[in-house]
Amino acid sequence: MQKALFLIFISTAFFYSCKDDDSRTCTTCSSEQTAVFEVCRESNGNASVNGENTDTNYDVYIAGLEEAGATCGN
Repeated sequence: MQKALFLIFISTAFFYSCKDDDSRTCTTCSSEQTAVFEVCRESNGNASVNGENTDTNYDVYIAGLEEAGATCGN
């Protein structure tokens, strides 16, 4: 009985830990030319800005912003 409960617990923990992969993570960016804005990494790896999908990889998008003089961070 204890093995069954342990397996159920481990299975549930594994399932919920994988669900976090679908979440979005966001940061704020700003520059001298713009107001503060939010950039998020969507579950597909693309960046979205203020809720609009850019169809560009998040890391590439952030690198481009920083190259152009923006500052991004939590």
